[in-house]
Amino acid sequence: MPTYSASEIAPGSADRESLAIAGDGGLSIAGKLRPTLSGVGAGLAWLAFGAASLHWPDIGDWSRTEAVAYVAFAVAAFIVVTTTAQGALGSFGEGVRERAPWLLALGVFLTLWELATAKFGWLPLPFFPPPQSIVEVYTDDLPKLLDSVFASVKLQLGGYFIGAAVGFLTGVSIGWSRLAGYWVHPILRFIGPLPATAWPPIAFFTFPSSWSASTFLIALATGFPVTVLTWSGVASVSSAYYDVARTLGAKPSFLVTKVAIPAALPHVFVGLFMGLGASFAVLVVAEMIGVKAGLGWYLQWAQGWASYNNMYAALIVMSLLCSGAITLLFRVRDRLLGWQKGVVKW
Repeated sequence: MPTYSASEIAPGSADRESLAIAGDGGLSIAGKLRPTLSGVGAGLAWLAFGAASLHWPDIGDWSRTEAVAYVAFAVAAFIVVTTTAQGALGSFGEGVRERAPWLLALGVFLTLWELATAKFGWLPLPFFPPPQSIVEVYTDDLPKLLDSVFASVKLQLGGYFIGAAVGFLTGVSIGWSRLAGYWVHPILRFIGPLPATAWPPIAFFTFPSSWSASTFLIALATGFPVTVLTWSGVASVSSAYYDVARTLGAKPSFLVTKVAIPAALPHVFVGLFMGLGASFAVLVVAEMIGVKAGLGWYLQWAQGWASYNNMYAALIVMSLLCSGAITLLFRVRDRLLGWQKGVVKW
């Protein structure tokens, strides 16, 4: 008895089925293209910023107005397209959609800033420069700004790592040894509460160079919170952990490196976070007083020449550096303390 395929029984049925599947796929893709209110609003805000930059003439001489406007138009198109196609873009589109309200607020802020400074002069110059004036700093004065960033990062990293290392070792010693606590604790109580910004006269007189003096000040600001929190973490380890380790034949070195320090790491990272913020504050003060390079020096130079656009540009860079350093430290913390991932967020 002959057999027949489905296509022979119903000619064209396979083609219709494939068209139906293609139609479903097309509908599913179209279903993923849904504009959101926040995305459209953010796009319109950035569109208004670009239109405001081009529509009214500047009251000053700024060469980056058109470039800023075109970038604003590009950002507006990017926001609308990304939020509309968020279903097809996955986590990236979802991330942009979640930040759309902030993008909307930023677009409105930039529009008002542009109108109040470059277009109508409601805010006095040069104390309140327009956005395109700050963009000029990043394009025209970029070499000097990058040199300052490199000098600040080098000075900051040196002082921070020295202070963190000394503070960690001191904290472990005080928390573990009663003898170390007897001798170090009074010195720590006397020197630690003094702000590092009160030490520049002594530091710049004692050390042979302004660079070494600034490194000492940053290390001092970092070391105190790291020492106190590490000490607190080691001292708060339950004695039951030590008893179990001793029962298994652990030596004192094992108790310190494998029991006390791992258990104290959450406290140590709190001290590192506190020390990082304090070190950035001391960095600016040290560079303003004695160092002839860095973002603090750049800020003082810009203020002396009334170049407030340079000053604001340097502040933005400094904020990004500090935020990036804290984010990196959080990544390290989440990697080492996997059981506490997500407990403290940044």
